Amino acid sequence: MEKIFELSKNCHQLATAHRAAFIIDGEAYFRALHEAFRQAQHTIFIVGWDLHSDLHLIREETDSGYPSGLGQLLDHLIADKKHLHVYLLGWDFAMIYALEREFFPRYKLKWRTHKRIHFCLDGHHPVGASQHQKIVVIDNAVAFAGGFDLSKWRWDTPAHQPDDDRRVDPDGKPYPPFHDIQMAVDGPAAKALGRLARERWVRATGKEPIDGEDIEDDAPWPTSIDPNVEQVQVAVARTLPAHGDQPAVREVERLYLDSIAAARHTIYIENQYLSSHRIGQALKQRLEEADGPEVVIVLPQKTGGWLERHTMDVLRGRILKRLREADRYDRLRIYYPRIAKKPECTLMVHAKVMVIDDDFVRVGSSNLSNRSMGLDSECDLAIAADDNEAVRAAIVQFRNRLIGGHSGVGIDDVADAIEKTGSLIEAIESLPKGERRLIDLSGDVPSEIDQWVPESDLLDPEKPLEPDELFDYFIRPAHQRSAYRHLMKVLSLIAGVLILAVLWRWTPAGEWVDMQSAMAAGEWIRRQPFTPFLVISAYIIGGMIAFPVTLMIMASVIVFGPWWGVAYAMAGSALSALVVFGTGRFVGRDAVRRFAGSLLNRLSQKLSESGVTAIITFRIVPVAPFSVINLIAGVSEIRLKDFAIGTVVGMLPGVTAIALLADRLSASLRQPDLGSLTALGVAVVLVAGGLVALRRWVKHKRAERSSEKSASQKQASQEAD
Repeated sequence: MEKIFELSKNCHQLATAHRAAFIIDGEAYFRALHEAFRQAQHTIFIVGWDLHSDLHLIREETDSGYPSGLGQLLDHLIADKKHLHVYLLGWDFAMIYALEREFFPRYKLKWRTHKRIHFCLDGHHPVGASQHQKIVVIDNAVAFAGGFDLSKWRWDTPAHQPDDDRRVDPDGKPYPPFHDIQMAVDGPAAKALGRLARERWVRATGKEPIDGEDIEDDAPWPTSIDPNVEQVQVAVARTLPAHGDQPAVREVERLYLDSIAAARHTIYIENQYLSSHRIGQALKQRLEEADGPEVVIVLPQKTGGWLERHTMDVLRGRILKRLREADRYDRLRIYYPRIAKKPECTLMVHAKVMVIDDDFVRVGSSNLSNRSMGLDSECDLAIAADDNEAVRAAIVQFRNRLIGGHSGVGIDDVADAIEKTGSLIEAIESLPKGERRLIDLSGDVPSEIDQWVPESDLLDPEKPLEPDELFDYFIRPAHQRSAYRHLMKVLSLIAGVLILAVLWRWTPAGEWVDMQSAMAAGEWIRRQPFTPFLVISAYIIGGMIAFPVTLMIMASVIVFGPWWGVAYAMAGSALSALVVFGTGRFVGRDAVRRFAGSLLNRLSQKLSESGVTAIITFRIVPVAPFSVINLIAGVSEIRLKDFAIGTVVGMLPGVTAIALLADRLSASLRQPDLGSLTALGVAVVLVAGGLVALRRWVKHKRAERSSEKSASQKQASQEAD
């Protein structure tokens, strides 16, 4: 491979590492950190997606005299070293990850009592993005970067024993085998990572960290790690999203594309995800070449929990399908590592590794996902052998060690198989087929799941999504006018009920209504033995005659209270929707067309394309009345199961919001006073004003985009002339 690194294009810096090492799995990495931390004199920077104060870096007895837990160790070091400052920067995480992360780490680590331990949750990124870099720097002299966070489910040994009783989280709960890679560097390469960590700290906090003294002669290199290469150039590649005055940086993506294009013989990949459409296209093009490289990809069998399996695994499956269709020369293999067969135990692959031929290796934080290419902050390290045979030998040994570990054989066995077969794929296929081995990963996605999962630009975006773009994705601009109009109708209904309440309280109209009789009627309905049947029947009849469901929800809450009211509203709305859906399916498209008019084609197409996602969207931001959407869904190609799921999920936010408002309205009717009714009026005005403002803002942003596009097209035309 010729000189591949280009500054400011596919890498940020090129710096020499006097020593560099590939660290495989958590036992070795956390031990190395423990040793390096103990040697720190001035500064420790920890930048990560997550960190946990109760993480145990060492899982067996040690006579070092230092605590094994992260929090206790940092406390001990700060107390013992008067000039040491520790900077801890974690992602200001989204709530969907709350169960995976530690709450209040500041207090668990006693950081409030240590002025020299500085802690910050990094929120300096666009909405929906994350701080995903995983960097540790000690004294600007030794640094680590790769896929590892100092988090609770990361420690494991290369043996990945299914029943290792040391592989437990801080709460003592076991977790499955876990595989990841980190790279250690010292010298100028470590100093370069130190600058990145400091820059990230300044952006997140607005404060400059202390200037620690550079240490050259006595760098805190961990004693348990033997360097794999020495005196080697290390490239640092980043992803940074555009945010504030920070321009977008896409070095990570460019380096992936350049290295894939440069491959001559083999591409070996280990990654948690494979959903980047650009990476998928680059691999597809190489597979279509008659003399292109072999491609071996090692992925987890499943990427995570239910949410990831129904999103990221679906996107992965689509790319794998395209790659297999392009593999006309049989040069593609996709595997997942199996640890044991009975009971089946697979390995969670969290590593982010790519090895090209025998000449190039990269280890980093970037997944092969769209968001790692442009939305999240990332940091990867890469080495090219060029003409250095020692570096080339180290790269080959690293790749063979990974393959051997997944296959349950030694490095020499892999090397012998490659030499004998002359093919990386044939070598892997020829290795012994024991319990621990690489298994073919189909990645097939059930059609019913594939149907309702949207494309990657929503689930796995490569750039920050503006609200107007999200709006346009789900609801086409042509439909948005009717959506706003329908929402304003709903608000008008609520406002009308509010006005009636005001008239009843402060005008002679109050004499026309006997409030006690109305409340008594509500109590009578609630006490009847067939109340659930009557209420749900009312919803079904209301749906058949297109009675406003908003008023029915409000009435349910006022009569039955917030809890039973919401339960009745959800059950009644869902069953009403199903009945009208069935009616539409029974009477057919022509009959519905007479009722729905021009809405039919516009909405039925979206329902057929997006399934559950479209139903959820139309429930939250309705483009037509409740019953009309149900009827049109009945004649679309959406399945009954998807319609039901989308209805329940999409109705919940609106029903809850209306219920809260109705409950306060009910309280105001029972004990009317100026304050409670004024609060209701203000709420309605604020919501209506917010909708109007949102509509104007979306139109303004769309006009800006249209103007920019026109200017770009005009410039391109002028350049062509």
